[in-house]
Amino acid sequence: MWELIQANKRRSIFLFFSLGITLLLLGYLLGSAYFPDGGGFLGLFFALIIWGILSLVGYFKGSKIMLAVSGAKEVTKEVHPQLFNIVEEMKISASLPKMPKVYIINSPAPNAFATGIKPEESAVAVTAGLLARLNRDELQGVIAHEVSHIVNRDVLFMTFAGIMLGSIVLIANVFLRGLWFTGGGRYSSRSSGSGGGQAQLIIMIVAIAFAILSPLLAQLLYFAISRKREYLADASAVRYTRYPEGLASALEKISDSSVDLKTANKVTAPMYIINPLKPKGRKLSNLTSTHPPITERVRILRGISGGANFVDYQNAFNKIKRSKSPIIPASGLTDKTPIGLKDILIAPTALGLDKKTKRKMGDIMMKVNEYSFINCKCGLKIKVPPDYKKESLFCPRCGRQHRI
Repeated sequence: MWELIQANKRRSIFLFFSLGITLLLLGYLLGSAYFPDGGGFLGLFFALIIWGILSLVGYFKGSKIMLAVSGAKEVTKEVHPQLFNIVEEMKISASLPKMPKVYIINSPAPNAFATGIKPEESAVAVTAGLLARLNRDELQGVIAHEVSHIVNRDVLFMTFAGIMLGSIVLIANVFLRGLWFTGGGRYSSRSSGSGGGQAQLIIMIVAIAFAILSPLLAQLLYFAISRKREYLADASAVRYTRYPEGLASALEKISDSSVDLKTANKVTAPMYIINPLKPKGRKLSNLTSTHPPITERVRILRGISGGANFVDYQNAFNKIKRSKSPIIPASGLTDKTPIGLKDILIAPTALGLDKKTKRKMGDIMMKVNEYSFINCKCGLKIKVPPDYKKESLFCPRCGRQHRI
Protein backbone atom coordinates (compact mmCIF):
# COMPACT_ATOMS: atom_id res chain seq x y z
CA MET A 1 0.00 0.00 0.00
CA TRP A 2 2.91 2.37 0.73
CA GLU A 3 4.20 1.95 -2.84
CA LEU A 4 0.68 2.56 -4.15
CA ILE A 5 0.46 5.84 -2.21
CA GLN A 6 3.89 6.88 -3.53
CA ALA A 7 2.74 6.24 -7.11
CA ASN A 8 -0.36 8.30 -6.42
CA LYS A 9 1.78 11.12 -5.05
CA ARG A 10 3.85 11.12 -8.26
CA ARG A 11 0.67 11.65 -10.27
CA SER A 12 -0.23 14.52 -7.96
CA ILE A 13 3.19 16.12 -8.44
CA PHE A 14 2.82 15.81 -12.22
CA LEU A 15 -0.55 17.56 -12.16
CA PHE A 16 0.69 20.11 -9.64
CA PHE A 17 3.59 21.19 -11.87
CA SER A 18 1.50 21.00 -15.07
CA LEU A 19 -1.08 23.38 -13.65
CA GLY A 20 1.67 25.49 -12.07
CA ILE A 21 3.43 25.99 -15.42
CA THR A 22 0.08 26.86 -17.02
CA LEU A 23 -0.60 29.41 -14.29
CA LEU A 24 2.82 31.07 -14.54
CA LEU A 25 2.77 31.10 -18.34
CA LEU A 26 -0.66 32.70 -18.25
CA GLY A 27 0.60 35.40 -15.87
CA TYR A 28 3.66 36.08 -18.05
CA LEU A 29 1.67 36.38 -21.29
CA LEU A 30 -0.97 38.65 -19.78
CA GLY A 31 1.69 40.88 -18.24
CA SER A 32 3.51 41.12 -21.59
CA ALA A 33 0.24 41.95 -23.37
CA TYR A 34 -0.51 44.91 -21.12
CA PHE A 35 3.04 46.12 -20.41
CA PRO A 36 5.51 45.48 -23.27
CA ASP A 37 8.53 46.66 -21.24
CA GLY A 38 9.12 44.03 -18.57
CA GLY A 39 5.43 43.38 -18.00
CA GLY A 40 5.86 39.63 -18.40
CA PHE A 41 7.83 39.35 -15.17
CA LEU A 42 5.33 41.59 -13.41
CA GLY A 43 2.51 39.27 -14.49
CA LEU A 44 4.59 36.30 -13.36
CA PHE A 45 5.02 37.92 -9.94
CA PHE A 46 1.31 38.59 -9.48
CA ALA A 47 0.44 35.02 -10.59
CA LEU A 48 2.81 33.70 -7.90
CA ILE A 49 1.26 35.98 -5.27
CA ILE A 50 -2.29 34.85 -6.08
CA TRP A 51 -1.22 31.21 -6.14
CA GLY A 52 0.64 31.57 -2.83
CA ILE A 53 -2.23 33.24 -0.99
CA LEU A 54 -4.82 30.74 -2.20
CA SER A 55 -2.49 27.81 -1.41
CA LEU A 56 -1.95 29.01 2.18
CA VAL A 57 -5.67 29.49 2.65
CA GLY A 58 -6.35 26.05 1.14
CA TYR A 59 -3.74 24.28 3.30
CA PHE A 60 -4.74 25.79 6.64
CA LYS A 61 -8.46 26.41 6.10
CA GLY A 62 -9.38 24.40 3.00
CA SER A 63 -11.17 21.58 4.83
CA LYS A 64 -13.13 23.95 7.08
CA ILE A 65 -14.14 26.07 4.10
CA MET A 66 -15.20 22.97 2.16
CA LEU A 67 -17.34 21.70 5.04
CA ALA A 68 -18.84 25.14 5.72
CA VAL A 69 -19.71 25.76 2.06
CA SER A 70 -21.35 22.32 1.91
CA GLY A 71 -23.48 23.02 4.96
CA ALA A 72 -21.97 20.08 6.86
CA LYS A 73 -22.34 19.86 10.65
CA GLU A 74 -20.14 17.75 12.91
CA VAL A 75 -22.16 15.18 14.84
CA THR A 76 -21.65 12.82 17.76
CA LYS A 77 -22.18 9.07 17.87
CA GLU A 78 -25.59 9.56 19.50
CA VAL A 79 -26.96 11.17 16.33
CA HIS A 80 -26.27 8.11 14.12
CA PRO A 81 -24.50 5.19 15.91
CA GLN A 82 -24.44 2.99 12.80
CA LEU A 83 -22.60 5.61 10.76
CA PHE A 84 -19.96 5.99 13.47
CA ASN A 85 -19.53 2.22 13.74
CA ILE A 86 -18.99 1.92 9.99
CA VAL A 87 -16.47 4.80 9.92
CA GLU A 88 -14.60 3.16 12.77
CA GLU A 89 -14.61 -0.20 10.96
CA MET A 90 -13.17 1.36 7.80
CA LYS A 91 -10.61 3.33 9.83
CA ILE A 92 -9.33 0.02 11.23
CA SER A 93 -9.50 -1.76 7.86
CA ALA A 94 -7.58 1.07 6.12
CA SER A 95 -5.09 1.44 9.02
CA LEU A 96 -5.80 5.15 9.39
CA PRO A 97 -3.84 6.67 12.29
CA LYS A 98 -6.90 8.52 13.62
CA MET A 99 -10.67 8.27 13.38
CA PRO A 100 -12.01 10.77 10.82
CA LYS A 101 -14.47 13.35 12.11
CA VAL A 102 -18.06 12.68 11.02
CA TYR A 103 -20.29 15.33 9.45
CA ILE A 104 -23.86 15.23 8.17
CA ILE A 105 -25.28 17.54 5.50
CA ASN A 106 -28.97 18.42 5.89
CA SER A 107 -29.99 17.56 2.35
CA PRO A 108 -32.34 14.90 0.94
CA ALA A 109 -29.95 14.40 -2.01
CA PRO A 110 -27.85 11.25 -1.40
CA ASN A 111 -24.10 11.89 -1.64
CA ALA A 112 -20.84 11.93 0.36
CA PHE A 113 -17.30 13.29 0.31
CA ALA A 114 -14.09 13.21 2.35
CA THR A 115 -11.77 16.07 3.21
CA GLY A 116 -8.57 16.73 5.16
CA ILE A 117 -5.00 17.68 4.27
CA LYS A 118 -3.58 14.55 5.93
CA PRO A 119 -4.96 11.27 7.37
CA GLU A 120 -4.42 12.51 10.93
CA GLU A 121 -6.79 15.44 10.31
CA SER A 122 -9.52 14.07 8.06
CA ALA A 123 -13.29 14.11 7.93
CA VAL A 124 -16.11 12.25 6.19
CA ALA A 125 -19.36 14.04 5.31
CA VAL A 126 -22.57 12.32 4.22
CA THR A 127 -26.02 13.70 3.47
CA ALA A 128 -29.15 12.84 5.42
CA GLY A 129 -30.61 11.54 2.16
CA LEU A 130 -27.78 9.03 1.86
CA LEU A 131 -28.28 7.74 5.41
CA ALA A 132 -32.02 7.37 4.85
CA ARG A 133 -31.75 5.47 1.54
CA LEU A 134 -28.87 3.03 2.06
CA ASN A 135 -28.71 -0.14 4.12
CA ARG A 136 -25.64 -0.99 6.18
CA ASP A 137 -23.67 -2.80 3.45
CA GLU A 138 -24.28 0.01 0.95
CA LEU A 139 -23.31 2.68 3.47
CA GLN A 140 -20.17 0.73 4.29
CA GLY A 141 -19.23 0.71 0.60
CA VAL A 142 -19.62 4.50 0.36
CA ILE A 143 -17.61 5.15 3.54
CA ALA A 144 -14.90 2.75 2.35
CA HIS A 145 -14.69 4.70 -0.92
CA GLU A 146 -14.30 8.02 0.93
CA VAL A 147 -11.76 6.60 3.39
CA SER A 148 -9.82 5.35 0.35
CA HIS A 149 -9.52 8.94 -0.86
CA ILE A 150 -8.02 9.87 2.51
CA VAL A 151 -5.57 6.95 2.52
CA ASN A 152 -4.52 7.51 -1.11
CA ARG A 153 -3.91 11.24 -0.42
CA ASP A 154 -6.54 12.17 -2.99
CA VAL A 155 -8.02 14.82 -0.70
CA LEU A 156 -4.73 16.73 -0.55
CA PHE A 157 -4.40 16.48 -4.32
CA MET A 158 -7.95 17.65 -4.99
CA THR A 159 -7.57 20.59 -2.61
CA PHE A 160 -4.41 21.98 -4.21
CA ALA A 161 -5.41 21.12 -7.77
CA GLY A 162 -8.68 22.94 -7.20
CA ILE A 163 -6.79 25.95 -5.83
CA MET A 164 -4.49 26.12 -8.85
CA LEU A 165 -7.38 25.63 -11.24
CA GLY A 166 -9.23 28.40 -9.45
CA SER A 167 -6.17 30.67 -9.74
CA ILE A 168 -5.98 30.09 -13.49
CA VAL A 169 -9.68 30.80 -13.95
CA LEU A 170 -9.48 33.92 -11.76
CA ILE A 171 -6.54 35.46 -13.63
CA ALA A 172 -7.99 34.63 -17.05
CA ASN A 173 -11.40 36.09 -16.15
CA VAL A 174 -9.89 39.32 -14.77
CA PHE A 175 -7.89 39.79 -17.98
CA LEU A 176 -10.79 39.06 -20.34
CA ARG A 177 -13.22 41.25 -18.38
CA GLY A 178 -10.61 44.01 -18.39
CA LEU A 179 -10.42 43.85 -22.18
CA TRP A 180 -14.21 43.99 -22.39
CA PHE A 181 -14.54 47.10 -20.21
CA THR A 182 -11.49 48.98 -21.56
CA GLY A 183 -12.03 47.99 -25.19
CA GLY A 184 -8.29 47.38 -25.56
CA GLY A 185 -7.60 51.07 -24.98
CA ARG A 186 -4.52 50.47 -22.88
CA TYR A 187 -3.01 48.28 -25.58
CA SER A 188 -3.79 50.83 -28.30
CA SER A 189 -2.17 53.72 -26.45
CA ARG A 190 1.01 51.78 -25.85
CA SER A 191 1.40 50.18 -29.25
CA SER A 192 0.26 52.88 -31.69
CA GLY A 193 3.06 54.67 -33.46
CA SER A 194 5.75 52.31 -32.18
CA GLY A 195 7.92 50.04 -34.25
CA GLY A 196 7.01 47.11 -32.01
CA GLY A 197 3.29 47.60 -32.49
CA GLN A 198 2.94 44.60 -34.79
CA ALA A 199 4.86 42.30 -32.45
CA GLN A 200 2.81 43.55 -29.53
CA LEU A 201 -0.40 42.81 -31.44
CA ILE A 202 0.74 39.20 -31.87
CA ILE A 203 1.48 38.95 -28.13
CA MET A 204 -1.97 40.34 -27.34
CA ILE A 205 -3.67 37.81 -29.64
CA VAL A 206 -1.67 34.94 -28.11
CA ALA A 207 -2.51 36.19 -24.60
CA ILE A 208 -6.24 36.35 -25.36
CA ALA A 209 -6.20 32.88 -26.91
CA PHE A 210 -4.29 31.45 -23.94
CA ALA A 211 -6.59 33.21 -21.46
CA ILE A 212 -9.56 31.49 -23.13
CA LEU A 213 -7.98 28.06 -23.59
CA SER A 214 -5.86 27.67 -20.44
CA PRO A 215 -8.83 27.22 -18.03
CA LEU A 216 -10.36 24.67 -20.40
CA LEU A 217 -7.12 22.71 -20.82
CA ALA A 218 -6.44 22.83 -17.07
CA GLN A 219 -9.94 21.53 -16.34
CA LEU A 220 -9.60 18.68 -18.82
CA LEU A 221 -6.31 17.59 -17.23
CA TYR A 222 -7.79 17.98 -13.75
CA PHE A 223 -10.90 15.99 -14.61
CA ALA A 224 -8.97 13.23 -16.40
CA ILE A 225 -6.82 12.48 -13.37
CA SER A 226 -9.81 12.89 -11.03
CA ARG A 227 -11.66 10.15 -12.92
CA LYS A 228 -8.72 7.76 -12.50
CA ARG A 229 -8.76 8.42 -8.76
CA GLU A 230 -12.43 7.45 -8.58
CA TYR A 231 -11.61 4.05 -10.09
CA LEU A 232 -8.74 3.62 -7.64
CA ALA A 233 -10.97 4.55 -4.69
CA ASP A 234 -13.55 1.99 -5.85
CA ALA A 235 -10.81 -0.66 -6.02
CA SER A 236 -9.56 0.26 -2.55
CA ALA A 237 -13.11 0.19 -1.15
CA VAL A 238 -13.51 -3.38 -2.42
CA ARG A 239 -10.33 -4.36 -0.53
CA TYR A 240 -11.59 -2.80 2.71
CA THR A 241 -15.13 -4.24 2.59
CA ARG A 242 -14.51 -7.42 0.55
CA TYR A 243 -17.97 -6.81 -0.86
CA PRO A 244 -18.15 -4.97 -4.22
CA GLU A 245 -21.94 -5.36 -4.44
CA GLY A 246 -22.40 -3.00 -1.49
CA LEU A 247 -20.73 -0.09 -3.30
CA ALA A 248 -22.30 -1.01 -6.64
CA SER A 249 -25.82 -0.97 -5.18
CA ALA A 250 -25.09 2.32 -3.38
CA LEU A 251 -23.89 3.99 -6.59
CA GLU A 252 -27.10 2.93 -8.34
CA LYS A 253 -29.28 4.38 -5.60
CA ILE A 254 -27.35 7.66 -5.47
CA SER A 255 -27.40 8.11 -9.25
CA ASP A 256 -31.12 7.25 -9.39
CA SER A 257 -32.00 10.24 -7.18
CA SER A 258 -33.43 13.29 -8.91
CA VAL A 259 -33.01 15.55 -5.86
CA ASP A 260 -30.48 18.36 -6.31
CA LEU A 261 -27.71 18.96 -3.79
CA LYS A 262 -28.17 22.71 -3.52
CA THR A 263 -24.96 23.35 -1.56
CA ALA A 264 -22.71 21.85 -4.26
CA ASN A 265 -20.82 24.00 -6.77
CA LYS A 266 -18.19 23.60 -9.50
CA VAL A 267 -15.33 23.71 -6.99
CA THR A 268 -16.76 21.14 -4.56
CA ALA A 269 -18.42 18.82 -7.11
CA PRO A 270 -15.29 16.71 -7.86
CA MET A 271 -15.01 15.85 -4.14
CA TYR A 272 -18.30 13.93 -4.01
CA ILE A 273 -18.63 10.22 -4.72
CA ILE A 274 -21.02 11.07 -7.59
CA ASN A 275 -21.08 14.38 -9.44
CA PRO A 276 -23.92 16.34 -7.78
CA LEU A 277 -24.12 18.79 -10.69
CA LYS A 278 -24.81 16.22 -13.38
CA PRO A 279 -27.49 17.56 -15.75
CA LYS A 280 -30.71 15.57 -15.68
CA GLY A 281 -31.80 13.84 -18.86
CA ARG A 282 -28.48 13.93 -20.72
CA LYS A 283 -25.03 12.45 -20.30
CA LEU A 284 -21.90 14.45 -19.62
CA SER A 285 -19.04 14.17 -22.06
CA ASN A 286 -16.21 11.96 -20.83
CA LEU A 287 -13.83 14.89 -21.34
CA THR A 288 -15.77 17.33 -19.18
CA SER A 289 -17.02 14.93 -16.49
CA THR A 290 -15.41 14.92 -13.05
CA HIS A 291 -16.41 11.27 -12.53
CA PRO A 292 -16.46 8.08 -14.62
CA PRO A 293 -19.90 6.93 -15.87
CA ILE A 294 -21.87 5.32 -13.03
CA THR A 295 -23.05 2.41 -15.17
CA GLU A 296 -19.44 1.64 -16.03
CA ARG A 297 -18.30 1.76 -12.39
CA VAL A 298 -21.16 -0.55 -11.39
CA ARG A 299 -20.40 -3.04 -14.18
CA ILE A 300 -16.74 -3.18 -13.14
CA LEU A 301 -17.65 -3.77 -9.49
CA ARG A 302 -20.09 -6.52 -10.41
CA GLY A 303 -17.56 -8.00 -12.81
CA ILE A 304 -15.08 -8.70 -10.01
CA SER A 305 -14.57 -12.39 -9.42
CA GLY A 306 -12.07 -14.50 -7.54
CA GLY A 307 -11.26 -12.00 -4.79
CA ALA A 308 -11.06 -8.41 -3.57
CA ASN A 309 -7.44 -7.73 -4.47
CA PHE A 310 -6.30 -4.88 -6.73
CA VAL A 311 -5.48 -7.47 -9.40
CA ASP A 312 -9.10 -8.65 -9.39
CA TYR A 313 -10.37 -5.09 -9.86
CA GLN A 314 -7.88 -4.40 -12.66
CA ASN A 315 -8.93 -7.62 -14.44
CA ALA A 316 -12.61 -6.62 -14.20
CA PHE A 317 -11.74 -3.11 -15.42
CA ASN A 318 -9.87 -4.48 -18.44
CA LYS A 319 -12.75 -6.80 -19.29
CA ILE A 320 -15.46 -4.12 -19.06
CA LYS A 321 -13.43 -1.37 -20.75
CA ARG A 322 -11.92 -3.79 -23.28
CA SER A 323 -8.53 -2.21 -22.80
CA LYS A 324 -5.43 -2.63 -20.66
CA SER A 325 -5.30 0.88 -19.24
CA PRO A 326 -3.36 0.68 -15.93
CA ILE A 327 -5.81 2.16 -13.42
CA ILE A 328 -3.91 0.45 -10.59
CA PRO A 329 -0.20 1.41 -10.40
CA ALA A 330 2.19 -1.45 -11.15
CA SER A 331 3.28 -1.55 -7.50
CA GLY A 332 -0.31 -2.30 -6.48
CA LEU A 333 -0.57 -5.26 -8.86
CA THR A 334 2.48 -7.10 -7.53
CA ASP A 335 0.64 -8.23 -4.39
CA LYS A 336 -1.51 -11.16 -5.47
CA THR A 337 -2.37 -12.40 -1.98
CA PRO A 338 -5.91 -13.82 -2.17
CA ILE A 339 -8.55 -11.69 -0.44
CA GLY A 340 -11.85 -13.52 -0.25
CA LEU A 341 -15.18 -11.88 -1.07
CA LYS A 342 -17.99 -11.79 1.49
CA ASP A 343 -20.98 -13.90 0.53
CA ILE A 344 -23.81 -11.54 1.44
CA LEU A 345 -26.92 -10.79 -0.56
CA ILE A 346 -28.32 -7.28 -0.38
CA ALA A 347 -32.10 -7.39 -0.20
CA PRO A 348 -33.73 -5.22 -2.85
CA THR A 349 -35.08 -1.94 -1.46
CA ALA A 350 -37.08 0.88 -2.97
CA LEU A 351 -35.08 3.55 -4.75
CA GLY A 352 -37.64 6.31 -4.31
CA LEU A 353 -38.57 8.46 -1.32
CA ASP A 354 -41.39 6.48 0.33
CA LYS A 355 -42.99 7.61 3.59
CA LYS A 356 -40.67 5.52 5.75
CA THR A 357 -37.57 6.90 4.04
CA LYS A 358 -38.84 10.48 4.31
CA ARG A 359 -39.56 10.00 8.02
CA LYS A 360 -36.14 8.49 8.64
CA MET A 361 -34.44 11.32 6.73
CA GLY A 362 -36.41 13.93 8.66
CA ASP A 363 -35.39 12.39 11.98
CA ILE A 364 -31.72 12.47 10.95
CA MET A 365 -31.95 16.14 9.96
CA MET A 366 -33.62 16.97 13.29
CA LYS A 367 -30.92 15.14 15.26
CA VAL A 368 -28.23 17.09 13.41
CA ASN A 369 -30.08 20.30 14.35
CA GLU A 370 -30.11 19.21 18.02
CA TYR A 371 -33.78 18.32 18.34
CA SER A 372 -34.76 16.18 21.35
CA PHE A 373 -36.85 13.05 20.93
CA ILE A 374 -39.39 11.81 23.48
CA ASN A 375 -41.01 8.40 23.00
CA CYS A 376 -44.45 8.52 24.55
CA LYS A 377 -46.06 5.32 25.91
CA CYS A 378 -48.88 5.76 23.41
CA GLY A 379 -46.36 5.11 20.61
CA LEU A 380 -45.95 8.70 19.40
CA LYS A 381 -42.44 10.10 18.95
CA ILE A 382 -42.42 13.74 20.03
CA LYS A 383 -39.76 15.95 18.43
CA VAL A 384 -38.74 18.93 20.54
CA PRO A 385 -36.86 21.83 18.87
CA PRO A 386 -33.67 23.10 20.59
CA ASP A 387 -35.19 26.52 21.28
CA TYR A 388 -38.15 25.09 23.28
CA LYS A 389 -37.97 26.92 26.63
CA LYS A 390 -40.65 25.21 28.76
CA GLU A 391 -39.77 22.54 31.32
CA SER A 392 -42.51 20.14 30.21
CA LEU A 393 -44.94 19.38 27.39
CA PHE A 394 -48.04 17.31 26.78
CA CYS A 395 -48.38 14.54 24.21
CA PRO A 396 -50.73 15.74 21.46
CA ARG A 397 -52.17 12.21 21.09
CA CYS A 398 -52.81 10.98 24.64
CA GLY A 399 -52.25 14.13 26.74
CA ARG A 400 -49.55 12.54 28.94
CA GLN A 401 -47.14 15.10 30.45
CA HIS A 402 -43.40 14.78 29.78
CA ARG A 403 -40.52 16.54 31.52
CA ILE A 404 -37.92 18.05 29.16
